[in-house]
Amino acid sequence: MDLQENKVKIYEKSGKIEPKEAKKKWKNTNFLNSFEFAVMGIKTAFIEERNMRKHAVSALLVVLAGLVFGVSALEWILLAMCVFLVITFEIVNSAIENVVDLASDYHFSMRAKKAKDMAAGAVLMVSILALIVGMIIFVPKVWALLF
Repeated sequence: MDLQENKVKIYEKSGKIEPKEAKKKWKNTNFLNSFEFAVMGIKTAFIEERNMRKHAVSALLVVLAGLVFGVSALEWILLAMCVFLVITFEIVNSAIENVVDLASDYHFSMRAKKAKDMAAGAVLMVSILALIVGMIIFVPKVWALLF
């Protein structure tokens, strides 16, 4: 069997033909690879995105406040959901911004601006939700402590 016969060609929507080996480089071949890429994405977000680090500091403050005030199990669940939602939305926002920048070749476009603004708006909305939940949980506890 000739070596060339083993190289299966993959037809892409773009019309390009790529060897199967080139396609494997970008495709997750197993769970461990998928997990590794996901962890790398989270690390990249924390390293490259200033707002992600701010969210991480806020999350740490929420955890400390929860420990100080002894929040209930249900309150921990709500706080954890809010923290993870904000961080998740920030990662998605960063991914959208990167894709838009790539697609627009870093040139100004109203469509690119709208996409990036809407992604940032989604982060703002979930951050407002987290703030409301935090206030519902912590304001009565602080109020009881002060008065």
